[in-house]
Amino acid sequence: MKAAVVTEPGRAPVYADFQTPQPQQGSLLIRVTAAAITQLAKLRADGKHYSDRPTYPFIAGVDGTGITEDGRRVYFMLPDPPFGSMAEYCVISEKKCIPLPDGLSDVKAAAMANPGMSSWPSLIARAHLRKGETVLVNGASGTSGRLAIVIAKHLGAQRVIATARRTNVFDELKRLGADETVALTSDTAALKEAFETVMQRGVDVVLDYLWGPSAEAIIAAAHRGPQGVPIRFVQVGSMSGESIELPAAALRSSSLQLIGSGIGSLSFADVGGAISDLFKATCSAEFPISVASIPLSDVTKAWSMTETDARIVLIP
Repeated sequence: MKAAVVTEPGRAPVYADFQTPQPQQGSLLIRVTAAAITQLAKLRADGKHYSDRPTYPFIAGVDGTGITEDGRRVYFMLPDPPFGSMAEYCVISEKKCIPLPDGLSDVKAAAMANPGMSSWPSLIARAHLRKGETVLVNGASGTSGRLAIVIAKHLGAQRVIATARRTNVFDELKRLGADETVALTSDTAALKEAFETVMQRGVDVVLDYLWGPSAEAIIAAAHRGPQGVPIRFVQVGSMSGESIELPAAALRSSSLQLIGSGIGSLSFADVGGAISDLFKATCSAEFPISVASIPLSDVTKAWSMTETDARIVLIP
């Protein structure tokens, strides 16, 4: 079969032949219909994600949509190596499959599952978001952050504050539901002041896609929030750095609660349930997501495409 084959870390996958997987007891052979290029897929391909240390060569892709041999449309995730989702076929455990609702296309499901599961279970299973609370989305200009704004409002947030470095996206973020925006400037003092102002008005949940300097500024400003009122800081991504400086006083002087959300901190039941709920909600609510469908044969070119806000979905 044809697949997106990763031959070494740091190199984009190539469109090449790879052995067709054979289903074993308890697993299904899926004819793949769509697989998105995600940050998780890229990090795992480079051997840089905490959840996996791959053996090369292998097929790229951590999730996708497809059709089972008995004709069911499903979303699937985390196939066993060396097989990935960016191929004509994939073998996956029945337990890692989620039925697709009739009103949701394969391409849209593949595009929104990964960014959606970064916020939906984070807000429900980790932050325990309550109706009427305020959510700060740190790093809202990407696909995951934009979807997080919509999902937070859908799940009952009264106010959503969105941060981004690119101020030209602020109007779009407000159209998606952001009530306030904060520019992520390189001026440390200005950034701290901006977050102190936000905290004084009250923040219940921080959904952090960036880590790095902006996370440090949010944590440093947490003491400006109402005393004794918990601020649940949920760490989801690290686009701005893998580590931060965390002064002890920042925790003693505030009610900040640091929480992680990802593979390992969430059970598969949490993730699977969240994705299923997201898919069902998408059929009745408007969860906008921009999608660029590209043939799997163009994976090498698509892998390095950066000048787009659309989620790139590969079609075998």
